[in-house]
Amino acid sequence: MFKITDVRCEYKVNPIGLGIPHPRISWKLESDQRGTRQLAYQIVVSADEPGDEVLWDSGKVMSDASIQIELDSMTCESGKRYYYRVRAWNEQEECTAWSDTAYWEMGLLSPQEWEGEWIQAPGVAGLETDQCPMLRRSFRIEGKVKSARIYATALGLYELKLNGRKVGDSYFNPGWTSYHERLQYQTYDVTNLLQTGENVIGTFLGTGWYKGHLAWEGLHSIYGDQLALLLQMHVELENGERLTIVSDGEWKAAGSPILMSEIYHGENYDARLEQAGWSEAGFNDRDGWHPVEILSHSKDILVAQESDPVRIVNELKPVELMKTPKGELVIDMGQNMVGWVRLEVEGDAGKEVMLEHAEVLDREGNFYIGNLRKAKQTIRYTLKGKGVEAYEPHFTFQGFRYVKLTGFDESKVRLEQFKGMVLHSDMERTGYFECSDPLINQLQHNIEWGLKGNFLDVPTDCPQRDERLGWTGDAQMFIRTAAYLHGTVDFFTKWLRDLAADQLYNGGVPFVIPNVLGKKGGEEFKDQHSSAAWGDAAVINPWTIYLVYGDKRLLAEQYDSMKAWVEYIRSQGENEFLWNTGFHFGDWLALDAKENSYVGATDRDYIATAFYAYSVSLVLKAAEVLNKVDDAEKYAELYRNVRKAFQDEFVTPSGRLAVGTQTAQVLALMFGLVEGPAKERTTRKLIELLEESDYHLTTGFVGTPYLNFVLSDNGYNDIAYKLLFQQDYPSWLYQVTKGATTIWEHWDGIKEDGTFWSDDMNSFNHYAYGAIGDWLYRVVAGIDLDETVPAYKRIVIKPQPGEGLHWADGRLESMYGMIRSAWHKLDDGKLRLDVTVPVNTTAEILLPAASDESQVTESGKPLNQAEGIEKVETVEQGIRVTIGSGSYTFEFAQVK
Repeated sequence: MFKITDVRCEYKVNPIGLGIPHPRISWKLESDQRGTRQLAYQIVVSADEPGDEVLWDSGKVMSDASIQIELDSMTCESGKRYYYRVRAWNEQEECTAWSDTAYWEMGLLSPQEWEGEWIQAPGVAGLETDQCPMLRRSFRIEGKVKSARIYATALGLYELKLNGRKVGDSYFNPGWTSYHERLQYQTYDVTNLLQTGENVIGTFLGTGWYKGHLAWEGLHSIYGDQLALLLQMHVELENGERLTIVSDGEWKAAGSPILMSEIYHGENYDARLEQAGWSEAGFNDRDGWHPVEILSHSKDILVAQESDPVRIVNELKPVELMKTPKGELVIDMGQNMVGWVRLEVEGDAGKEVMLEHAEVLDREGNFYIGNLRKAKQTIRYTLKGKGVEAYEPHFTFQGFRYVKLTGFDESKVRLEQFKGMVLHSDMERTGYFECSDPLINQLQHNIEWGLKGNFLDVPTDCPQRDERLGWTGDAQMFIRTAAYLHGTVDFFTKWLRDLAADQLYNGGVPFVIPNVLGKKGGEEFKDQHSSAAWGDAAVINPWTIYLVYGDKRLLAEQYDSMKAWVEYIRSQGENEFLWNTGFHFGDWLALDAKENSYVGATDRDYIATAFYAYSVSLVLKAAEVLNKVDDAEKYAELYRNVRKAFQDEFVTPSGRLAVGTQTAQVLALMFGLVEGPAKERTTRKLIELLEESDYHLTTGFVGTPYLNFVLSDNGYNDIAYKLLFQQDYPSWLYQVTKGATTIWEHWDGIKEDGTFWSDDMNSFNHYAYGAIGDWLYRVVAGIDLDETVPAYKRIVIKPQPGEGLHWADGRLESMYGMIRSAWHKLDDGKLRLDVTVPVNTTAEILLPAASDESQVTESGKPLNQAEGIEKVETVEQGIRVTIGSGSYTFEFAQVK
C-alpha cells in the first residue's frame, strides 16, 4: 500500500478567498512498507471537478519534495475555483492512485476589483455614543442560485447576517492588523443562504481594536473614529446570469440593541430594542432606518484573510454554583478560559442581569477583580420579557474562570443556564505530550490553555486586563512551544507581516505588534520600541516558522525586516559590535531583581549584546538558505565581531563571566558565546548558582525559556529534571499545586499565604513561562529536527529520560505526517522506545546510554536483522540509529 493523503493548498483543506497569486501544494504519504521515500510527483490542475478541462500539468517531476510546491508558472484569476489532484512514485517506481480531488478558490486579487463603497451609519440615525449600528440592504434574485460569495471587511468589527442567519462561523472579523497599512477581508460561500425573490443582508458593526479602548491609558480611536463596512457579493445563477451586490448608498442604518461592546469592558445589550426580522425579507425599514453615508477610505490596504479565523473551539459547562463569604453568587467554570458565557434567562421586561468575570478568588474565597485594572469585563443584559431568552456577546471577550451573577433570582438559578464558549484562532492541534506524572500533565494542560487564551488573532500577553497586546518578547519566547502544540504558520505569517509594516524607518521594532503604543499618547509613548529580546522577534519568529514548516517564502518575505533589525542594533552606540545603549526590559520579572523593580539583576547591556549575536547568527543562516552569498559573508563577519566583542567585554581572561546571574550563564551557553575553558567555567558557575538557590530558578522572561535546555545540553539533565519537579516557590509546579489551570505571569502570582503578588500586573493567563513546553517536547519526549533540512524532513529523536518519570509520550503532526517518540522504563531495567517516522522522511534515533549494539532489539529482533535500519553507530551519548519511515520499537539496557 502506497497512497497520498491530506492534500492541502497553502496549509488548508479546500480554502476559498486566497490572495496569493501562486499557491503552494502539500500532501502526505502513507505506506505499509518501512523506509518509503517519494521519488517523483505529478500535480494536475483543472477547471472542473472531474478534471476533464486541464489547465496546468506539472508532468512527472523527479523530486522527493512533497510540501510547499509552488505553482509559480500558473496564472490564477480572481474569484475562480481551481481543482487539483496529486499522485506520487516511490523509489520502487510504485505509483499511488490519484489523490481525491481538492480545490482552492481565489479571492479578489486587486483593489480595483472592489466596486463597493465604505458605508457608515449617518448622524441622523441618532445612535447613542457607544451604540453599535445595524446596516441592511434588501435585494431580489430571480432564478436559482448556482454559487454566491461575499467579500467583506470593516473599519472596526463586523458580524454578517443573510436572510436572518449568521454568515460563517468566525468572530472578530476582520481581525487586528496594522490597520493603516493592511486590512484583511474575508470570503464567505453563501450559496445555500440565498433564496429566490427578496433577500436581505445585514450587519452589526463594533468598535473592536480599530476604534475601541486599547492599552492602559484610556486610549481609544487609535486607528480611526468612524465605523464602516465594505462588502461585495457575487452571485451566479444557474441560467448564467451574474449579479453583484455591493455596499453603497442603497443601504440603510439604525441603532442596534448593542448599547456598548468593547474588547476590555464587555457588552451592554437591551433586548427590548431588538427588531425582529431586521435581516430578513418582508421587514419594514421605513421607520427608524436612514440611508447610510459614504465614507472616503483607501481600498489599497486590503489583503485577503491570512490568519486562522477566530471560532468557538470548546464549550465548557460550569462545575459549581457557590456563595462566597461576602454573599456573592458565583459560578465556577473549572478552567481559566477566554471567550464568553452563553446565557439563558427568563424574567420580566426591563429586568437587568449582570455577569462580571474574574480569573481567581481571593484568600477568603471572594470574587476578585483587582488584577483587571481598568478593564470592566462586565456583561449587562436587559430582558425583553418573552419566555426564555438566549444571549451571547458580539464584539467582546473575557478572560475568566469565575462569573459573578447579579440581578438573577437566586432560587431559580441553574448551572444549565450558563455555558462557557471558548474562542481563539482556530489553529489545528498538532502536538500532544503526556507522561507518568500527573502534575507534569497538568502543567502541559496549563501550557495548552495559555496558548488558547492568548492566541486570539494576535499573540497577546494576557487576555483579561486593560492590555491584551501583541508583545513581541512574549511571542518570540513561546513560538517554538506554540508551533509544537498547534499549526501556527498562518497565525504568525499574518502577525509578522504586521511587524514588518509597523517596523520603524530605521529598523527599530515596536514593543507590541500591531503597534498601538506608538500611535497616540504623546511623550510617554514616543520611544516604545526596540528592546533586546523583544525586537528580536523580527528575526527569531520567521526563522522558527521556516524550521518547523519549511516556509522559505515567508523567510524571504521577512528577510529585509530581519536585516533591518540587525542593522538598527549595529547603528546604536559608539561600538557597532556591542549593544550598550537605549532602553531594555532586561530579564523581565526575574526573581533576582531589586526590590520594587520588574527588571532582573542581569546587566541589560549583557543581554542586549547576547541577543545581538544570536539574531545576527540567524540572519546569517537565513542568508545561506536564501542563497544570498554576499549577505552571508557580511553577516558571518559581523557575527564573529559581535561574538568577540561580547567576549572582550563580558568574559575575563580566566574565563569567568562578568555578570554572575543564572540568566547570564544561560544566555552565554545557549547562544554559543563561550567555548573551551570559559564554557566549562560558565557551566560550573550555573550549577553553583542553582545549588545556592537549593535548585530553584531565579530567571525571568529572558533566561527561563533556555535554562533547562542549557542544563540538558551540558551534561546536567538530572538538574533540569530537578528544577522541573520542584513544587515549592519558585517553580512551574508551584502554580499547579495552587490550582492553576493556565500559566501565570509571576512565579508567585498567588503567594503561599493566599495573598496576591500585586493588583498592578498580575495575570493568571500569561504564556511566557509556558516555554518550558519546548523542553518537554524536544528533550523529555525527544522530538527535534535537523536545521539543515527543515519541516522535520530529517527528524532527530533524542529523548533524555530522567528521575521522576517512568514514561513519556510525545506526538507531533508534522508537514509530512505523525511523528512519535515514547519511552518507557521497563521492570527489568531496560528502556523501551517507540518511534513513528512519516513516509518520505528519515530519522536519527539516539538510544540514550545504550552501549552494546548486540543487546539492542527492534520489534523483538536483533538490531542487525531489523528492516528499515539504514545505519548504526556508537557515539558518546549512546547508540545512534538512522532509520527510514515506519513504526519501530527499540528495547535496550542503559549504562548507569
